[in-house]
Amino acid sequence: MKFVSFQFGGRSSWGLVRDQAIVDLGSHLPRHSTLSDFIASPDFANRDAVVARLEPSIDLSEVRFDPVIPRPEKIICLSRNYMDHHKEAVAGGLDRKITDFPPIFLRIWRSVVGHQEPMLLPRVSEQFDWEGELAVVIGCQGRHIPVSEAMNYVAGYACFNEGSVRDYQHHAYQITPGKNFNSSGSFGPYLVTPDELQAPLHLDLQTRINGVTVQSSNTSNMIFGIERTISYCSDIFDLVPGDVLAMGTPSGVGWGRNPKVWLKAGDRVDVEIEGVGLLSNPVKAE
Repeated sequence: MKFVSFQFGGRSSWGLVRDQAIVDLGSHLPRHSTLSDFIASPDFANRDAVVARLEPSIDLSEVRFDPVIPRPEKIICLSRNYMDHHKEAVAGGLDRKITDFPPIFLRIWRSVVGHQEPMLLPRVSEQFDWEGELAVVIGCQGRHIPVSEAMNYVAGYACFNEGSVRDYQHHAYQITPGKNFNSSGSFGPYLVTPDELQAPLHLDLQTRINGVTVQSSNTSNMIFGIERTISYCSDIFDLVPGDVLAMGTPSGVGWGRNPKVWLKAGDRVDVEIEGVGLLSNPVKAE
């Protein structure tokens, strides 16, 4: 199944996507005010029966997309989780080594927008970069989750653009400032449930700028896989329904090019992941 969070008729809602239309589950299931609430409930495990007789009522073209999880408690991001991107960073002058544990940092929910919404080029920087990534959404609460059980905690997958403001990222030894500018990343358009995809995940991932492919890889090339990452993060945090893991980006970012390439106002960035969807956003000056 594919789920979406959206705005329509002056209200926020969420629903199920069928073909090019939405079953407005926010109206049909008012006991769940958000998609995260639905994911956390027994109804999500029984979703086939819950939505079986409900019909679409809203055309996808008529809605404004929110991030598929609009206000997650945590957006946990992996840094340099593809070997080619790690090598790209080292070649660019960063003194980095492959670590024994997933290198993670956090984003705030205000730093991401939905499908088709503008990503904002910050007024204080021109070094605005793209990072196409697979996002994993947590489906149930857990702590100290064994690697062997980790996939049981996945509600689904989405596309993620981990937009990065590179000069602010490199102001100090930690990278949080460059990863949290308002509306600098994007997330969506859909949450695709695991039963829609074959396991293990070997999904082609592409990022395009104005139709030109700049990143092309496969999720099987990640250094730290989903199971290991969930298990490791659960040793640190209580993972809760709606938490997001952004699983890192492959090579081909603008910072790694010679000369470096930055996003400009008027550009359009597409992140497309096989079986998961196409996340597309214009770039707009703040």
